[in-house]
Amino acid sequence: MFDIKAAAERVQRFVATKTEADYMADELLQSAVERQFEIIGEAMSQLHKTDSDMAEGITDYRKMIAFRNVLIHGYATIDPLIVWGVIESNLASLIEQVTVILESA
Repeated sequence: MFDIKAAAERVQRFVATKTEADYMADELLQSAVERQFEIIGEAMSQLHKTDSDMAEGITDYRKMIAFRNVLIHGYATIDPLIVWGVIESNLASLIEQVTVILESA
């Protein structure tokens, strides 16, 4: 769970001052963000194996695992706009949920 939070917070820091256009133009930033999402998905997969109840307490945990699989195995088809959309739509919520779980544990 700590790995999920740390990786999500890294993504948040990496893109804090960036726009969608900045992200689209920066291959290094894209690679760094994708790597953190791979870590999130892998950590989520391991969490689900060891404590499925805790994993199920996180909205869309299965989608995070699936997203990791796409990043790992479908590198030729990764659309940076989709990754940016995940950042904008899901990252803050993930950090909030994981923080609540960690604080209550």
